Amino acid sequence: QVQLVESGGGLVQAGGSLRLSCAASGRTSSNYGMGWFRQAPGKEREFVATITRLGRYTLYADSVKGRFTISRDNAKNTVYLQMNSVKPDDAAVYYCAATTAIGTLTHEVGYAYWGQGTQVRVSS
Repeated sequence: QVQLVESGGGLVQAGGSLRLSCAASGRTSSNYGMGWFRQAPGKEREFVATITRLGRYTLYADSVKGRFTISRDNAKNTVYLQMNSVKPDDAAVYYCAATTAIGTLTHEVGYAYWGQGTQVRVSS
């Protein structure tokens, strides 16, 4: 089992940048594929990005492709989401999740472990 704690959320100006972190404890994070999801008020939670166990493969939602970058440092048991050129539509609670499945999963059903989320607000 792994415990996940997100950090780095806050208020960012549209066009600005923010980096989210997800610290994993318990079993080492290299045992898990990791993903970022987000949920805006009144909307369903949606996939943002995912990265495989060793960081070899990544996958992004079309809405963030070219602006967000997911990465991981397994020595630090931490996964990151670098958010650049942030838009008002990016405002949401961002969740980190872990999966034991192989490959790049885009559906939340495949993720067994979740953090509590970190809020990102965007000022225009």
